[in-house]
Amino acid sequence: MTARIPSFTQFLRNYAPDLLPGQPLPAGGGDAIKDLPHATTIVAATCERGVVMAGDRRSTAGSMIAKRDVDKVFRSDEFSAMAIAGTASVGFEFARLFQVELEHYEKMEGRSLSLEGKANRLAGMVRGNLPLAMQGLVMIPLFAGFDEETGTGRIFSYDVAGGPYEEHRFHSIGSGSVFARGALKKLYSDDMPVSEAALACVQALYDAADDDSATGGPDLPRKIFPVVTTITDDGFRRLPDSEAEEYAEQVVQERLRSPDGPRAPLRSGS
Repeated sequence: MTARIPSFTQFLRNYAPDLLPGQPLPAGGGDAIKDLPHATTIVAATCERGVVMAGDRRSTAGSMIAKRDVDKVFRSDEFSAMAIAGTASVGFEFARLFQVELEHYEKMEGRSLSLEGKANRLAGMVRGNLPLAMQGLVMIPLFAGFDEETGTGRIFSYDVAGGPYEEHRFHSIGSGSVFARGALKKLYSDDMPVSEAALACVQALYDAADDDSATGGPDLPRKIFPVVTTITDDGFRRLPDSEAEEYAEQVVQERLRSPDGPRAPLRSGS
């Protein structure tokens, strides 16, 4: 501990590398890997005071539903959040390790990383998982937060080798991402209030569930609703189930009247 290494993952790499994700698996585990639960669709959209991030609750194992109420969006620190798609167990481990990484840096340095610095730290961790990804344990995060320097919400996506890419306005990852992103193209507008951005994200997840069997829609009988979080100048907040239920109920009632969802108005001259 006297080395004062500001990176917790680097500390583990130096003194206990076996505790880090990314260690090669023994041969012959391919069939078991295919049956592991996988997390699916995540959406994020910048808004008036920050960014909204939401995820469906379903995880799948092959063609089966493994779990109906998985949490895929996690608080990273006061002003950022990370969500996962891919192998769920690897993603959960990354979410916990990333939380410790940011806490460790703040304790060692007496200040927090910038939002871009956090995104780059996460990129290095994803890159370290490449050996496992090459064996089938792929996990892709989506990272978002409120940038205290610019006063805006920002979104970062990653490839399997850890390459970070800043996304503008909105983004989605996971098996239903193409459908969710298509919905957000129609519903999103710049500087949306937080409540409207949250509703747009829930609408996008509903559209993803409509066309992607691995994405779960709102389950009203079981009281299972999307995880919806906001990261603004007030910090990270996960909406309680009662608020998430209100958004889900609104979307479901609208779909009873219009199954294909709301239509974006056409603007002359656009």
